[in-house]
Amino acid sequence: MKDTIFVKPGQVAIEDVAKPTLQAPDDVIIRVVRACVCGSDLWGFRGQDDVAAHSQNSGHEAIGVVEAVGDAITTLVPGDFVIAPFTHGCGHCAACRAGFEGGCLSHADNFSDGAQAEYMRYQHGEWSLIKVPGKPEDYSEAMLKSLLALADVMATGYHAARVARVQAGDTVVVVGDGAVGLCGVIAAKMRGAKRIIAMSRHADRQALAQEFGATDIVAERDDAGVAHVMALTQGVGADAVLECVGTEQAVATAVKCGRPGATVGRVGVPHNPKMDLTPLFYRNTSIAGGPASVTTYDKKLLLDAVLKGEIHPGKVFTKSFKLADIQAAYEAMDRREAIKSYIIVA
Repeated sequence: MKDTIFVKPGQVAIEDVAKPTLQAPDDVIIRVVRACVCGSDLWGFRGQDDVAAHSQNSGHEAIGVVEAVGDAITTLVPGDFVIAPFTHGCGHCAACRAGFEGGCLSHADNFSDGAQAEYMRYQHGEWSLIKVPGKPEDYSEAMLKSLLALADVMATGYHAARVARVQAGDTVVVVGDGAVGLCGVIAAKMRGAKRIIAMSRHADRQALAQEFGATDIVAERDDAGVAHVMALTQGVGADAVLECVGTEQAVATAVKCGRPGATVGRVGVPHNPKMDLTPLFYRNTSIAGGPASVTTYDKKLLLDAVLKGEIHPGKVFTKSFKLADIQAAYEAMDRREAIKSYIIVA
């Protein structure tokens, strides 16, 4: 089969590899129909993460059709159309029962890779895979894009809003205008935020943020951006802040944009070596977050919202590529020519 391999910083390639096989009773083999490139995949592509040369690539978002199931799988059969969350919760440990399966206590291999391929082995699929009604061919390409967004970015944006405790009537700041930040705008609106301030410097992303529900745009960065947020909120700051980038700069901005007692929902993969917590103490600021509870959110509300046409997170996919063109898909995101690259596999 065709699979994406990390060659070196700045280069990925399609190679012929053995098709994955069932290795454990709770494995599921999925024929991938659509995949994508995540902002977190770019850390290795840009050489900012230490990734071994010629290794399995980090792609972790897919929708597809079940090809085979292990003996322990009772919830799925071959032929089922599924969303493959990047997290692999068990559904019954303390973390999963609390709705935090990103920290599932039942197994160590809790995260996907190898999704940018014709087939993928999905571990611990009994509870975590999301069955979608019908078959892929029953859906428009726009709907397939929104279903794919439920494998990560829409759920991650929702996680930021949940852990930031966004409530009806709140003022929310979203730091980051990538796919997760834009989905954070959707999530804040879903949870009833009255005012949503999106921090974005790019016209196409600003327009999509406003389409998703942003009421204000702040184009400045750092202290100038914080000053603009404070001006918009009469010097008070936001009730909740969604940090959807992961850099030291983004975290510092998020902390400064909240009012005293605000919560920062942090879902950007951390890339800051240290953080001074003293300013948080004097403003009673809380920080919460981590890997998203994809299965929980998809099952409880996000899949239904997509199928009913209430939300359209698939609009974050602004360029499409064939699997054979995976290098171009990465380059388009690296150059900010695409918000999120969509990969048509089959």
